[in-house]
Amino acid sequence: MNASSEQKTLTIHVKINDGGDALIHGYSNKYDAISGGLLKDRLFAYHESSFYGTTLTTRVIQDLEFVVLPAEYVLSFFAKLRVLQHVSWNWEDDAPALIKLAPTLSAMIDAGQYAPSLAAYQTGRLQWDWENDELEEASRMALETMVGPDSTLLRGMKAAFSQTVFERHYSYEAKLADLRREYPSLFTEPAAHEAAIHEDEWLIHIGWKPDTAPFRPVLQLIEPGEDEPEWRLQLMLQDKQDPSLLIPIQLAEDGQAHGDWPEAWTQSVRERSGAWLERLSAVLTEDQIAGQPDQIVGSTLSDEAAWQFLTSDSLRLLEAGWQVLLPAWWEEARRKKPRVRAQIKSSTNASPSLFGLKTLVDFDWRVAIGDMDLSEQDFAELAARGERLINFRGQWIVLDTALLAQIRQAMRSADQRQGMSLQTLLQFHLLQDNEPSQPFVSAEDAANPEEQIRLEVELNEQLQELIGQLNQPAHCPMPVIPTQLQADLRAYQQEGFAWLAFLRRFGLGACLADDMGLGKTVQFIAYLLHVQELAASTAQEDRFPSLLICPTSVLGNWQKELQRFAPSLHVMVHYGAQRLSDSRFTDEARQADIVLTTYATATLDVEVLEPYTWSSVCLDEAQNIKNAQTKQSQAVRRFTAHHRIVLTGTPIENNLSELWSLYDFMNPGYFGTLRSFQQQFNTAVEKERDMEQIAALQKLVKPFMLRRKKKDPAIQLDLPDKNEMKTYVHLTAEQGALYDQTVNHLMESMKELEGIERKGAILAALTRLKQLCDHPALLTKEDLTKANSAAENDKAMDTETIIARSSKMERLVDMVKELREAGDRCLIFTQYIGMGRLLQRVLAEILQEPVLYLHGGTPKSARDRMIEQFQSDALPASHQPHVFILSLKAGGVGLNLTAANHVFHFDRWWNPAVENQATDRAYRMGQTRDVEVHKFIAIGSLEERIDEMLDNKQQLSDQVITSSDSWITELSTETLKDLITLRRDFTG
Repeated sequence: MNASSEQKTLTIHVKINDGGDALIHGYSNKYDAISGGLLKDRLFAYHESSFYGTTLTTRVIQDLEFVVLPAEYVLSFFAKLRVLQHVSWNWEDDAPALIKLAPTLSAMIDAGQYAPSLAAYQTGRLQWDWENDELEEASRMALETMVGPDSTLLRGMKAAFSQTVFERHYSYEAKLADLRREYPSLFTEPAAHEAAIHEDEWLIHIGWKPDTAPFRPVLQLIEPGEDEPEWRLQLMLQDKQDPSLLIPIQLAEDGQAHGDWPEAWTQSVRERSGAWLERLSAVLTEDQIAGQPDQIVGSTLSDEAAWQFLTSDSLRLLEAGWQVLLPAWWEEARRKKPRVRAQIKSSTNASPSLFGLKTLVDFDWRVAIGDMDLSEQDFAELAARGERLINFRGQWIVLDTALLAQIRQAMRSADQRQGMSLQTLLQFHLLQDNEPSQPFVSAEDAANPEEQIRLEVELNEQLQELIGQLNQPAHCPMPVIPTQLQADLRAYQQEGFAWLAFLRRFGLGACLADDMGLGKTVQFIAYLLHVQELAASTAQEDRFPSLLICPTSVLGNWQKELQRFAPSLHVMVHYGAQRLSDSRFTDEARQADIVLTTYATATLDVEVLEPYTWSSVCLDEAQNIKNAQTKQSQAVRRFTAHHRIVLTGTPIENNLSELWSLYDFMNPGYFGTLRSFQQQFNTAVEKERDMEQIAALQKLVKPFMLRRKKKDPAIQLDLPDKNEMKTYVHLTAEQGALYDQTVNHLMESMKELEGIERKGAILAALTRLKQLCDHPALLTKEDLTKANSAAENDKAMDTETIIARSSKMERLVDMVKELREAGDRCLIFTQYIGMGRLLQRVLAEILQEPVLYLHGGTPKSARDRMIEQFQSDALPASHQPHVFILSLKAGGVGLNLTAANHVFHFDRWWNPAVENQATDRAYRMGQTRDVEVHKFIAIGSLEERIDEMLDNKQQLSDQVITSSDSWITELSTETLKDLITLRRDFTG
């Protein structure tokens, strides 16, 4: 036989593996094996999907070369089987079955006659199977005869069928995503019950096949009633056309159903009921499905079993595809979380005056569940029954043991026998609209607010009025303005005075936090006169005066303001080397209406001031106690008083702990311990900006803080405008070189320093960098504050040289000369004493007039004299100062310097609130001109970065909080370097 005839007869062997791929090899004349390349060329000459065989791979098994036809091509190839006509083909192994069945199976795929495989789903895979009911009789017979029930060929054909479905219908991600959305149950983890479920039921459950039965099986939990003494689980058939029609049935042990259903349902019941018991057994316990021998699922349930069914088993049944009918009241009842309410009794033993936050009021416990209100006795009786589901007064109540424990815990939070403190009552009332409603819960409880029972307070009429007035200061009763007050109070000042007097009646501390310049001083003086009149009317024999503690810099101001607005008050000043002690102090103080002292003196003389119960203790510029750990903060807390008041324009400068410190002085214990306060609020408010916690804190703060701002519409101050502008300057070459040296030295030291030494080095370097931005002489320690004893021209030259070494100074001199020509006056703030003295010398020489300088070391008498000089218009021109240089700390608070209409911040402070306080020395009541605020910034330096930080901090400040400065010492070395390194393209 020649070669050409050998090629005309080819024998093809096909084997299908479990994955559905066809492994094909062939022979010519039954003996000579054909190479894979020749086989691809001959067999797939018309197979376009594989690019005519070129994309198919080959595999060598036992010296035979096989061509691999992927599963997704198998059915389509053998269904059409287009092969070369001039070749005679012999088909062996699995090929005849494929040629017989592939057309039918391929047509079923085209017609959508396929479904997901339950067996594959139970192993966590998605696979498609043909629908047996749709196979032609001949095809079914061919399957039975040609393919065994558990043969490799059957498994392979199923895999090829599935892969073909994916290829034709779900080959794209979008289509597969659509399938996931339409049949989500197909992609969930298989549940335990699905190991026993029948395939048709599963397809109905996932929504792939419609359920054609006229009914659906449902499981109903029947509650105890007149005709039903116990809980019972009943299997029902529900009419799909009329869901209200429910027919009870029983299941025998063999799974057969018994009941009185319509005859037309019988066939469907017989077909389906056999699987119901098996499916129920996969979900329910044996006790729940074991009834009488001929009555499975119809048994009575204990209270515990009914609770388990309601809370867990019913949900598992729903997931398993069952319909479940629960009592109509259950869904609403389970949502009704009990609320514990302290009902304040109509009458209280509290005195209407001076009873304070520690005063106890009587109350009764009430427990509300939905619209049912239970007394403590009712609740105790129900709890004693030990049942979770209780029918009480015709309504079902859910009492979980965990909820019962929480209710008891909530009741233990206040001892009914002793009463509830006004402080606790107030906090609960203010927060009862917040979750969680209990103030200062532990960190563990706060992490699970949904598990907490709401504790509420129901106020009596007296306390409703009190708290309403606390939250609305305008509603406080207005006392008569003291006749001895030598001032006309504005409307908002009358409100502030009335608010202070109102809080005094109830012994509640007050924080008057009006903006600088709104007259906190005159409001407090009106309050003092009011207290004096009350004392006179009650003829108190053992009365003691009020105590006012303030910074040294404003002590003289208080003396003058008291003399000006309340000359009838007897003022005692406890300050200086000549201050009294022992009995002499007591005798003198009893004759006074108010004693003035300073923070420093109060700290030193705490043993002198502590023994007395003061009529009131007031802290002016109360931010001085913002750090609760300082000696002066601890000292003022030791003083006893009928009433505590703080005055401050900046209740928070840096962080929330300062707020705690103020409130712990005003109303000791109101915010709990510092640690508990920080745990609940610091992180949530300062870092996470948790709006719920911010709202809760604002509610707690509001009753004891009165804060008005100059621009509030209700204030109507008609103040002129305040224009803020930034003045940017370049560093000189000398400044830039020294700046770089300082940065480089710090970076070198960072390689060796750690811990507190590293932090100290960073802070010291920051100070040097800021001083350099002012003037290099501050770093080189040159004494330029005195003129040389040379000729006048030499002295002028020296001044010019000093100015030329600092761009800031040069710009400041130009601006001050310009404003002086316009007849204006200015304030210049600096942090550094050396800079203040240098500015004083230079400006005095340039302007040829007195230049004032006030700092922390200035004696009180000199301070008062300077302020009077600057504010005066009566001095001769040669003696009239127009420039006032002030230390930011010493001159930033308590001074009235409205003669100035320009404010210069020569160097920047870390805190915008401190700068704003300083600016308000000029921008306050009494100012008649626009105020220009100039903030100097050295371009490219740390100051520019500080300015960006200040802008961010100011935004936070308006929300009650600003952040701490200590973060800068915690920066990595690389980040620190980036922060402080001078950008050379900005230097002069």
